[in-house]
Amino acid sequence: TTEIYTLSLHDALPIWAPHAYRTGSMSLVFDEYGRPFIIVKDQGSKSRLKGIAALKANIMAARSVASTLRTSLGPKGMDKILVSGDGEVCVSNDGATILERMEVQNEIAKLLVELSRSQDAEIGDGTTGVVVLAGALLEQAELLLDRGLHPRRISDGFEVACKVACDNLEGICDTVDFSASNTKELLEVARTTLSSKIVTRCLDQMAAIAVDAILAVADLDRKDVNLDLIKMEGKVGGQMEDSQLVRGIVLDKDISHPGMAKEIKDAKICILTCPFEPPKPKTKHNIQIDTVEKYQALYAQEQAYFVDMVKKIKDAGATLAICQWGFDDEANHLLMQNELPAVRWVGGVEIELLAIACGARIVPRFSELTPEKLGTAGKVREVSFGTTKDRMLFIEDCHNSKAVTIFVRGANKMIIEEIKRSIHDALCIVRNLVRDNRVVYGGGSAEISCSLAVNEAAKKKVGVDQYAMQSFADALETIPMALAENSGLSGIESLAAIKTRQLEEKNPWLGVDCKQKGTNDMKSQKVLETLHGKKQQMLLATQVVKMILKIDDVISPNEYQ
Repeated sequence: TTEIYTLSLHDALPIWAPHAYRTGSMSLVFDEYGRPFIIVKDQGSKSRLKGIAALKANIMAARSVASTLRTSLGPKGMDKILVSGDGEVCVSNDGATILERMEVQNEIAKLLVELSRSQDAEIGDGTTGVVVLAGALLEQAELLLDRGLHPRRISDGFEVACKVACDNLEGICDTVDFSASNTKELLEVARTTLSSKIVTRCLDQMAAIAVDAILAVADLDRKDVNLDLIKMEGKVGGQMEDSQLVRGIVLDKDISHPGMAKEIKDAKICILTCPFEPPKPKTKHNIQIDTVEKYQALYAQEQAYFVDMVKKIKDAGATLAICQWGFDDEANHLLMQNELPAVRWVGGVEIELLAIACGARIVPRFSELTPEKLGTAGKVREVSFGTTKDRMLFIEDCHNSKAVTIFVRGANKMIIEEIKRSIHDALCIVRNLVRDNRVVYGGGSAEISCSLAVNEAAKKKVGVDQYAMQSFADALETIPMALAENSGLSGIESLAAIKTRQLEEKNPWLGVDCKQKGTNDMKSQKVLETLHGKKQQMLLATQVVKMILKIDDVISPNEYQ
């Protein structure tokens, strides 16, 4: 039999292991024939944290990320400026955007980036709040670890408390009634979402744009909204107030020839995905032309191709040709002579949206072009902006108004991108409300109510879980406290006063008066959040904290030395 002597890197060599050797970075053993075995490679270049030390390091990393976002919470939250490696500047107070661009290196901190991303994907709003709540839960967990509680007991207690909080949200929620003609409540929810964004100057206008866009594409009977039908286009220049909702499609293209008509009424649109040029042989070929007659014959044949293509479009009855590919000056001139306006180099996604909007069929070959495959639009116009030569194509009053475009204007690219992100959040929230019309009231009122409910439930518990539930209740109070601090109020005083009033008046809709309106009743202030979004915040934060508390060993390579 072959004997293998195992050896640890940091142990002294045993007397009974004559064939074992230790180098600086690995452990070697030899069998009786002198063949080496590496037991653990590069052990010396790994750093390792175990037990409570690993837990505390993880909690500290996650809390440092959460503390960065804490000041961005609420309507008075501060913005962050983020500069990428190539010098691109982004100003935002959207939690998901900030974390996305922070280039976080720590593995545990990356979990919080994923957390805000999942909240953004599922809900669209509350990305800052979910990270702040997770940070607060980890802070409370660290205090419980110092008192000797086992991490699994803490996470079990948090899970129970989260269920109590979600049940309480179900109990205090309110329903909003809306229809295609009565959108007042939807506008209030959109206003609440946009109140913490850059668009506060045009709050009513942006909220109306978001609500109108959702209702244009929503199927209210099925309670379904397809956000893919809402396109967002931005153009630098103009004011934020110039932003508008276009009932159709806006293309960042212009009519291909300056001599073509710039405005077409009752347009019949053909959408082509075939190139506007003579067919090319698939094999390599050389044509030798040695006489004028041969050249003229070739030119005449090429012209015949173009004439035939234009004739097929005209015969189908089209008054506007939109092509996915480019075409040369010869074809462009021929189209202009035949009074057929055309647009070239339109992208695939835009072509699909355009086909949906105007009811056209995408045509892959000229031979398949028929009048039935044309789309219709009430008006197509080319719009130029300012003193620049920037032009865009507005295709309005489409056959199927399900596809709409939100056209955003702003002073620079940075502002336009932030406005787009803000409107996207509002669109997501209104969509959630169409799917489930239950709401809770904002300003931290829901968190304070849940905190009181969890504290009550904790008193009925026996054993260690009670401490974890009380800590969960304390963590929930971080949200209203951060809202008060960001609004320039005293955090502890505001929180204590509202808690007392909620207990005395049994009114779960009392929250922090961030906007100094003179009342703490969030229902009268019309500060609404969707129930689905608030529940998702608590569930996601609790799940991530449970995951972090389960990690007790971190093995990672040391930095390059």
